[in-house]
Amino acid sequence: MTAGDVVLATLSITLAVQSAYSVVLALYAWEDERKYLRNRSPTTFEPPRTSFTILLPARHEEQVIQDTVQRMVELNYPPQLVQVLVVIEAGDRGTIAQVDEKLALLERQGVENVRLITFDDPPITKPHGLNVGLREAKGDVVTIFDAEDEPHPDILNVVNTVMLRENQAVIQCGVQLMNYADHWFSSLNVLEYFFWFKSRLHYHATIDMVPLGGNTAFVRREVLERINGWDQNCLTEDADLGIRLGVAGIRVRVIHDDRFVTREETPHSVDQFIKQRTRWNQGFLQVLLKGDWLRLPRLRQRELALYVLAFPMLHALMMLYVPVSLYLTLFVKVPTLVAMITFLPLYVLIAHLIVTLIGLHEFTSAHGLKPSLRSSMRMVLVYLPYQWMLAFAALRAVWRMLRGMNNWEKTTHTGAHRNQQPAGVGPKLMDSQSRDRQ
Repeated sequence: MTAGDVVLATLSITLAVQSAYSVVLALYAWEDERKYLRNRSPTTFEPPRTSFTILLPARHEEQVIQDTVQRMVELNYPPQLVQVLVVIEAGDRGTIAQVDEKLALLERQGVENVRLITFDDPPITKPHGLNVGLREAKGDVVTIFDAEDEPHPDILNVVNTVMLRENQAVIQCGVQLMNYADHWFSSLNVLEYFFWFKSRLHYHATIDMVPLGGNTAFVRREVLERINGWDQNCLTEDADLGIRLGVAGIRVRVIHDDRFVTREETPHSVDQFIKQRTRWNQGFLQVLLKGDWLRLPRLRQRELALYVLAFPMLHALMMLYVPVSLYLTLFVKVPTLVAMITFLPLYVLIAHLIVTLIGLHEFTSAHGLKPSLRSSMRMVLVYLPYQWMLAFAALRAVWRMLRGMNNWEKTTHTGAHRNQQPAGVGPKLMDSQSRDRQ
């Protein structure tokens, strides 16, 4: 066996182990029902006591912003305890006009807890807008919803209850893409969210290294002010915030219940998907190079942070390696054992595909959607092209970073997820005496 054979076998084993670890994390909450039940939403609600500031950053969101503002107003929580701040860059006249029109209508209806805030100083990024909003925040807890989000009406009751009962400072609730049958890649994109929020993120919480989601994360305002808000130059300010919370020793409570997820839509084209995933990958690289994760107190936290932040590059490497391994196996003479080892990453990909097919059934069942045989068959056919698309986005992120291109590539939203079936009904409010009788 030559040195080249050893290198090939070692690389194959490394990629297979990395991929298998990813599958294990995706199934974490399925290993033990207690893990899943421990992270479900409460079955009864405490009376509302916590006040909230909802930050609603928007940029070129004319198609969806009015409906989203209306959903913030309709949240099942006392309006005097909810402050809604719509944050928009001053040059985005189209979205501002839509918000002004909506605010005028709400004012005539007697709604007074929604404000528009604009800013015109650079950088024109989401985290900069969030920091502008934070300066105006009055609530005990600050949360973010994106411009196309459809939160469950009782989500604030869920968070109020957990914060009161458990004295939590940070809570990450579930987010779920919904329109799984719209495009060839939609089902796989939907299931990434499904496994991440329903299972894998709970593992991160046990390690105290939680890269927060971009919305439906609830943080006490005093905590945000203490750690100076968001990094306004970071393309994944949510993951960055989660790591800095870990460095500060602040635990993140993860809650997931299919009934209470915030519903979102998949990107409406391949181009939009690649730009969105490029931004995420590039943001992870930014956080990796910043090095805050090196100050996490425990080795296990640092190892998990390194794995998460470097994963896009590992994914790209694996997908580049698959055709190379096939070529070497079929056309280059290598020892039989080495040839067998080079197929290990492919075997793990097949295992992941099987898990994903099961996940599609779980997702449709959990959300009252009709499972589609056509979607399952199509998912099998497009599985590898989807992985290649993810790999291309990762490579594109590296290319953009090397060229110093850190501009925010906007994802267009159309509200496609709002055609899905409505969410289920949550539990009723219950005072402490009634709860104690349960």
